[in-house]
Amino acid sequence: MPSAKNRDAARPARGNGKRIPLRITDTTLRDAHQSLWATRMRTRDIVGIIDTIDAAGFYSLEVWGGATFDVCLRFLRENPWERLRQIKARARKTPLQMLLRGQNVLGYRNYPDDLLDRFVALACANGIDIFRIFDALNDNRNIEAAVASVKRHGGHAQGTLCYTTSPVHTVEEFVRIAREQEQLGIDSLCIKDMAGILSPISAEKLIKALVASVKVPIQVHSHMTSGMATATYVEAARAGAGAIDCAISVMAGFSSQPPVETMLAIFEETEYSAELNRDALREMCRYFTNLAPQRQLSHHPSNIIDPDILEHHIPGGMISNLRSQLAQQNALDRLPEVLAELPRTRADLGYPPLVTPTSQIVGVQSVLNVLAGERYAMVPQETKDYVRGLYGRSPAPISHAVRRRILGREKVITCRPADLLKPMLPNATDGVDPKLIQSEEDIISYCLFPEPALDYFKWRALPTEDRPPVPADIERRAQDAAQTPSGPPRPFLTPQDYKELQNVVQKVKELNLSELTIRRGEVSLTLRGADVPAAAETQGAPAPAAAPQPAREAAPAPESPSAGAAPGPAIKAPLNGTFYLSAGPGKPQFAKPGDTVEKDAPVCIVEAMKLFNQIKAPRKCRIVKFLVAHGAAVSKDQPLVAIEEMG
Repeated sequence: MPSAKNRDAARPARGNGKRIPLRITDTTLRDAHQSLWATRMRTRDIVGIIDTIDAAGFYSLEVWGGATFDVCLRFLRENPWERLRQIKARARKTPLQMLLRGQNVLGYRNYPDDLLDRFVALACANGIDIFRIFDALNDNRNIEAAVASVKRHGGHAQGTLCYTTSPVHTVEEFVRIAREQEQLGIDSLCIKDMAGILSPISAEKLIKALVASVKVPIQVHSHMTSGMATATYVEAARAGAGAIDCAISVMAGFSSQPPVETMLAIFEETEYSAELNRDALREMCRYFTNLAPQRQLSHHPSNIIDPDILEHHIPGGMISNLRSQLAQQNALDRLPEVLAELPRTRADLGYPPLVTPTSQIVGVQSVLNVLAGERYAMVPQETKDYVRGLYGRSPAPISHAVRRRILGREKVITCRPADLLKPMLPNATDGVDPKLIQSEEDIISYCLFPEPALDYFKWRALPTEDRPPVPADIERRAQDAAQTPSGPPRPFLTPQDYKELQNVVQKVKELNLSELTIRRGEVSLTLRGADVPAAAETQGAPAPAAAPQPAREAAPAPESPSAGAAPGPAIKAPLNGTFYLSAGPGKPQFAKPGDTVEKDAPVCIVEAMKLFNQIKAPRKCRIVKFLVAHGAAVSKDQPLVAIEEMG
């Protein structure tokens, strides 16, 4: 089989009266379950069907990247590199594809060039053939190093246009961006319609302009959120796109991609031909139909079309996670308010396309604007970095008033953001127990996601019988318990639960893991190390430690029973999340007991929805005691720091 780099990636072959080949990328194993199941598919789920998918005849299989890497470590306690190796060992016919966030790699900020290059090299070595490389702002300065690395290490570099609509996102502007990417050396170009807002007519106009302006093949990726993607794909192919992204029907629709079976039926009546194995597709459909009840989230939407997507532009992967986060926070009823706020926040921030990480930045900022009751009263560090230019150029100027409120007199940068970053790999794992690092891939995982990776490494180091329950399994039990029909009360912990906990109780302190929370409906049992105040069973308890969730911004309120509660003044958590004493591994602690800090000085961090929120001193005060352990889950209004107020 020719290498993915040399294949005619998405160029339609015409002439001689023959049918025109239409190539289809299958997204079932990445974007489909990220969009529908909050990325909860396990490696064993994939291994159970990969042979059949490989035999279906797809152009490529999107199996990696996006949120899968983070979720493997944080929720599933799996090694994402091992997932890739297992897929590659079985998928011998079809090229494997990943979604790479340019200079963000797989994280939510820019990383230095040395880390990016080693990640790409190891991804190629472990099985990735095609890299779909995008920048959330369509700032080509943020993809140039990634394109060069992919080509240097023998992969296929697919450039990307993150599609959106705004006063500044015109056909002419997209063509300009595409030409720049072609000059960087991309092998093909993808129109990435992450929110499903590309209409059939707009697709025709854009693709015709691109075909006339660039020589590389064109592929189209869309979501069914608005209901237009099926028709959009037809017009895209007629305009000159040679490849489209689909998912197997049971994993399609909603905020996922169009169903492959439907697209095959449509194109059978045209001059286009996608030769796929129908028996393999039927087997795939049966397999995922049986798997869906185990992985589908309890709040899976009943409606199949979201017409409001044309206003809020939230991409498929984010909308499922946003619903999940709000549902676990008992705030799902406020989703309409958040969706109404999103367009306003996006306009304030210069109309960024909503795709990771800008979708998280704009989405979380919108949540905070709604739940705090005051716009920009609470601003995560990532929003500040975006406004400073550390993510790249915004498509349109950022609101002067908003910039002034967020940055004060801080200056905005104008250079390529990665030029400000020092090499990361030489001292990447300083301070980490060498026994926990098993490979160079582990070093990369730790660089990208320090806390989740370290928790996973510690969990992995245990004998199998001593490992605490997997966070995603705890999460699933909570969902199942919440849906249990009314009747005799179910025991909080079953005999099997007690059996599982026997070793956990003994190991939590010595492992120094983030706290573990077992939930049954609205009741939880939290296990922490012995040096941390023990948690009581409380009503409205926080979500599992590995899944920090959004909450309303804190206002002074009576303290509820809390593990770390202490008499006297305290700084409280403004939202549910994970508590950290510093900005990251190797970074100094913001404040220590005994320190006197000024008003608005950062004291700690609460990570929520993958963003870091600095918690600041409400007034000049002395730090008396930290009431929560580093890495522990916290709930809204929980006291974090006991303070002594100064005059």
